[in-house]
Amino acid sequence: MAEVFYVGVDVGTASVRAALVTREGLLKSTAQEPIGIWEPESDHYVQSSTEIWEKCCTVVKKVTHGVEKSQIRGIGFDATCSLVVLDQSFQPVPVSQEGDPQRNVVMWMDHRATEQADRITKNGHRVLSRVGGVMSPEMQPPKLLWLKENLKESCWNKASHFFDLPDFLSWKASGSLTRSLCTLVCKWTYCPPEGWDASFWTSIGLDDLLENNFSKIGSVTCPPGSPLGEGLTQEAAADLGLDPGTAVGASLIDAHAGGLGVIGADVKGFHLPCEGQPITARMALICGTSTCHMAISEQPRFVPGVWGPYLSAMVPGLWLNEGGQSVTGRLIDHMVKGHTAYTQLQEQVQQRLPFAGENIYSYLNNHLSSMANSCSAVDLLGSSLHVWPDFHGNRSPLADPTLKGMVVGLSLSQTLDDLALLYLATMQALALGTLHILEAMKEAGHEIRTLFLCGGLSKNNLFVQIHANTTGLPVVLPDQTEAVLVGAAVLGACASRHYSSIQEAMEKMAKVGKVVQPDIEVQSFYERKYKVFLRLLAHQRECQALMSQR
Repeated sequence: MAEVFYVGVDVGTASVRAALVTREGLLKSTAQEPIGIWEPESDHYVQSSTEIWEKCCTVVKKVTHGVEKSQIRGIGFDATCSLVVLDQSFQPVPVSQEGDPQRNVVMWMDHRATEQADRITKNGHRVLSRVGGVMSPEMQPPKLLWLKENLKESCWNKASHFFDLPDFLSWKASGSLTRSLCTLVCKWTYCPPEGWDASFWTSIGLDDLLENNFSKIGSVTCPPGSPLGEGLTQEAAADLGLDPGTAVGASLIDAHAGGLGVIGADVKGFHLPCEGQPITARMALICGTSTCHMAISEQPRFVPGVWGPYLSAMVPGLWLNEGGQSVTGRLIDHMVKGHTAYTQLQEQVQQRLPFAGENIYSYLNNHLSSMANSCSAVDLLGSSLHVWPDFHGNRSPLADPTLKGMVVGLSLSQTLDDLALLYLATMQALALGTLHILEAMKEAGHEIRTLFLCGGLSKNNLFVQIHANTTGLPVVLPDQTEAVLVGAAVLGACASRHYSSIQEAMEKMAKVGKVVQPDIEVQSFYERKYKVFLRLLAHQRECQALMSQR
């Protein structure tokens, strides 16, 4: 009997990736293509849905090359929660003043709608209880309101279809306008089983979206992994190099796909505190450009400043709370590459190219180890340098996009050692931010006993160890390093009916690779550093209050 495969497609912030995945969740091949990002104005980030789909087709063809089409039984897509705008003929509509119709995607990290988000928050509608009480500029309602108020003629009046990017991809593949509960519940205020709350859209001035049973933003929904339409359309099959009718699963936001790829793994034999406990004792961290913190529960839990509870947004039948940090990998890059000693760092790495796997971050990790005494932990080097990491605002648990970054403890020295210490302090700050989110979730009733990490930053050993040390929890890394792609393939496997449920597919396709235990020797160090972390917040807010006085 011929082996069968599933294709997972992941559209991240700056690239499109695909993987050919077996029934057991093993990656047979992967491919990646870059995608463009434009910044027409400060805090405006846009992309092209046409380019994104073309790159999806390219990577799918690469990973399926040499495989019989009949062996590929399903395909699933995940993507960033960006906003795609199309007209009545499903052609792109411009989302910027410059008017280029090919640039028709408002990216997830676009903060142009901060003022609109503030107004929606002040409106105080009941739907805000499911987003931590505060509307984020990274969600879709404020972005839609911005388009109506600022691009009414060139965009709003021409638009007939507003998609979350994951739903755009599943529509391109299947022709089905059915939206995933993941996207609509998490980013659009949809609430099953009641559905859309018409009074919310009317109260914020977007009552025109009520027309034709909300057809512009989605009239029909389904859980992630549900089969869409009749599978791949003739046109999409030709574009992707697959058979028409190949099952297409309802999509996920990229972070949620990462959650599927790790959180359901069988942990028997690893002696973890979550073993023998329900899946609700686990939190998935999807760490890349930004980080999402996914916790699920059997009953709805309302956490101030944390998105959710969302029913069936990731695992059908369970509630999801989603914390997050708007910049993590991007912040580390910003701190390292903006330092005066970065050129020296590049030169040092270049000299060591013969060493397999060496890059600027593995070099910095080794450099920090050499700076630490053999009898002391690297962590302790961060005792006199402190970072507040909200350089792009705070998503959770403060839900305050106005917060800025801080660095305390700088000197005039600008050596490579100083760069390494700033890098360390930044990673420690990000881990303390995770602890801040965990504390908020704990107060609301979550009992998290183990962290499951995936994404680009999970490949950084020091980043992972610092998270374990800071939180005092063991960290599980997946057997397949590209867990987001495994999660996307889970959707295709479910749509093909090979597995009866998302839960079964997660358990069979997600596997534990490595467990990182916390170092109890630095526990008291991080307890003190967390107190400093919270004082940095208090200081920034005090400064804001002083400067706002007249």
